[in-house]
Amino acid sequence: MKTGFISHPIYRQHDTGPGHPESPQRLASIEGHLVKTGLISELIEVKPVDDPDLAVWIDAVHQPGYYETLKRVVPQGRTIYLDPDTPFSPMSLAAAEKAVEGVLTAVDRVMAGSVDNAFCAVRPPGHHAESNRAMGFCLLNNVAIAARYLQKKHRLERIFILDWDVHHGNGTQHLFYSDPTVFYFSTHQFPFYPGTGSERERGEGEGEGFTLNCPLQRGAGDVDLLHRLEKVMAPALAAFKPDFILISAGFDAHRDDPLAGLEVTDDGFSEMTRIVRSLAQTHCQGRIVSCLEGGYNLAALARSVGRHLEALSQ
Repeated sequence: MKTGFISHPIYRQHDTGPGHPESPQRLASIEGHLVKTGLISELIEVKPVDDPDLAVWIDAVHQPGYYETLKRVVPQGRTIYLDPDTPFSPMSLAAAEKAVEGVLTAVDRVMAGSVDNAFCAVRPPGHHAESNRAMGFCLLNNVAIAARYLQKKHRLERIFILDWDVHHGNGTQHLFYSDPTVFYFSTHQFPFYPGTGSERERGEGEGEGFTLNCPLQRGAGDVDLLHRLEKVMAPALAAFKPDFILISAGFDAHRDDPLAGLEVTDDGFSEMTRIVRSLAQTHCQGRIVSCLEGGYNLAALARSVGRHLEALSQ
């Protein structure tokens, strides 16, 4: 398999300040691990392509005016907070814009066939970003924008989003809650931040049944997550018949992560990836783009991303 690896130096310029868990060191740790292990030589390195229509794709997901508001409040020379958890530094919006362009570039490369799948080592992350506000470290909802881009630019009909971050992706769920063309599936610790993601949340109107949450109690590990993917997600995905799979790939469900209480191992992330890759090969020509979300123990994050990439590329 030809696996693309998307990165850009500007992602490290999103300055979250001392002590913040979503730090530039996350990407340094990932990239250092890939170089140290030699895995980087097996990947196709891809740089984000500037998109003159970026505002169009952002506005296709976020409420009109939200992106313009972010532009107006970019701070000069200091970091401000958009909510209690979400710092906004002078370079944060530029990094967020390039993160979106990185994911869209990955989508384009997969659709063109120059890579089979791709992983986007981007920051800031995206899945908590709501239609009209930043939240939970997130400014722009990278995966949600990619889903609409696939539909509007590449004319695909059905997009499946798998979110295995330990925190429920409230923003992504809400953006597609009444939409039957985008299936949102999430495994996450519950009850936990941000408070959404119960089994009762299944979509509304025409979108009812196209949101599927599998909340997990503190202490759940590999067996629990793999069971949910094989016994719950797999048949739902097969029935949906997606044209493309997007992964909100948070690695904070790892047992070494400081912000949560699940017990997933490096092997668990590898096997989860193999399950998804097999489903993609069966149902959507192997098309997967995976996008970094959480993961805050630097060593565990680096190893888990490495295993994720190994499984994507085998």
